[in-house]
Amino acid sequence: MGYSHGLVSYVERAKKPVTLKFAVAADRVFETGGLFKELWRRISNASLLEGFAEFTEAEARCRKLRTFELGVIPGLMQTLDYAAALEAGSVRRGSITQEQADGRVEFLAGRQKLLEKDPPPTIHAVLDESCLLRTVGGPGVMGPQLDHLLALAERPNVTIQVAPFRLGEQRPFLLPVVLLTLPDRSVVGYAEAHSRGHLERGRESLTGWEEDYDHLRVESLDTAASLAVIRAVRKELQ
Repeated sequence: MGYSHGLVSYVERAKKPVTLKFAVAADRVFETGGLFKELWRRISNASLLEGFAEFTEAEARCRKLRTFELGVIPGLMQTLDYAAALEAGSVRRGSITQEQADGRVEFLAGRQKLLEKDPPPTIHAVLDESCLLRTVGGPGVMGPQLDHLLALAERPNVTIQVAPFRLGEQRPFLLPVVLLTLPDRSVVGYAEAHSRGHLERGRESLTGWEEDYDHLRVESLDTAASLAVIRAVRKELQ
């Protein structure tokens, strides 16, 4: 593995944390096909928001996903360069380590396999206009990210709308929210505050979320107008 007996012993006795590099080396030596890497991913979820791991388990099984995002492109629709730029900002601020940043990007790449399932889930995303106007990673990252959004919108199972700033107080959500329809047709919701996420299963609360989401869809720009806005922002980056 390229590590000393002493270091391996420390890891085995939980005296030192497992790193991604260590897990990959273990998979190579033991020919375990990514098992150690997957175990590393699971224990590294401590660097993610509380409740987020539970949400992603439900997300991986969903048949329909409705999301509203504020400020940044939704994770499932991010390019990995865009995601890495976001995490790089957290590293510069000292919020997380570079290894945690790499782990988060890799975790996102695993989540995005949902888009390639056969059959894929139905996805409806409403993006606040701020998602498009906040340039992440500079034009070299943001331009391809907008191109990626336009490409995703061409898929028959993906709908993208933009909630313009002019909605003002008519926008029903003040924070990002996700609604997942699971294989048994039950619905769960997910919302985040600054330091933790919350998976909502209460029927009464979810009914209110769904009604608000339907209102948001009606008040937002239609699909054609939304894509025109994305193209216009993309053109300004050239």
